[in-house]
Amino acid sequence: MLEAPDRLRAQQFALTRHLRDPQSSPAPEGFEERRLAIYRDLLFNNIEGLLSGNFPVISELLGERRWKALVRDFFRDYRCHTPLFPEIAREFLRYLEVRADDERAHDQHAHDDPAFLLELAHYEWVELALQLAEADLHADIDIDVAGDLLDAVPVLSPLAWPLAYAWPVHRIGPDFQPEQPPPTPTLLLLRRQADGVVRFSELSPLAFRLVQRLGESPQLSGREQLQALAAEAGHGDGEAFVEQGAALLEQMRSNGVVPGVRRANPFA
Repeated sequence: MLEAPDRLRAQQFALTRHLRDPQSSPAPEGFEERRLAIYRDLLFNNIEGLLSGNFPVISELLGERRWKALVRDFFRDYRCHTPLFPEIAREFLRYLEVRADDERAHDQHAHDDPAFLLELAHYEWVELALQLAEADLHADIDIDVAGDLLDAVPVLSPLAWPLAYAWPVHRIGPDFQPEQPPPTPTLLLLRRQADGVVRFSELSPLAFRLVQRLGESPQLSGREQLQALAAEAGHGDGEAFVEQGAALLEQMRSNGVVPGVRRANPFA
């Protein structure tokens, strides 16, 4: 009674090995080659089409041959942690992280990947991640949209993410593929607007650090955040810095990065 399930399981493993790597893993006996070919192409093309939609810049700059070889390596070698199609892009990013770690560990460049590939993949993936994010700020915090941004506590939207890259990922494409990272990092802000559209914008180092601080120390008032930031930056005139920072906070409120301030609890 147990022989048939064991045999079926062995067939299934043989079939999946063949579908992942048809060149190195022969098909199990009893399968018509024509049908196998249809199934092989269907599975690979579904994955390749999904990933090319999630990583359009990478697929274009690598070209069809290198891109499909990269997807084939992922399809053959990586074991995904989830069966959900919306998560395939994240799994591909994990694969690239493992691939990069493996090359660094062995001090080799067997795959001839661009040095910026991993950061560019993250940049392309994070837009999808923010589109799918289910964070609801108003469900957890009572916000006063017109409150004083200096004396009250500014609230950072969970749909506004500061991002720092060594490479200028927002400029990379088929016509711009740098070989060395620039001397200064690329600082970006990714935010999802009320209409669901995701937008990227460049940040100055101080604006980037302010957004970081709003997330790291959510209990501080706007004035306290700016005073601490002035001390970090070694800015001598703290009051002038706070005045300039207030204008920056207002700008963040206007674009939804800081939707308002934490409303005071009258019963506290």
